[in-house]
Amino acid sequence: MIANQKKALRRSRSNRMLAGVCGGLAEFFGISSFWFRLGMLIAFVPGGVPGVALYLLLWLMIPSE
Repeated sequence: MIANQKKALRRSRSNRMLAGVCGGLAEFFGISSFWFRLGMLIAFVPGGVPGVALYLLLWLMIPSE
């Protein structure tokens, strides 16, 4: 990849479990999708609402590849 080329934030089609949100974030930031999935799992724990709301918001905001 060229040094000054910016990578766009997109939901992943290849690294996905549900909608590709965590896979897309992982590709954008260049880290393992495991860490984003773990973060979402932790966000789901306190009643589920914060995690579900965050995931749905990201699903709607981040375009697909």
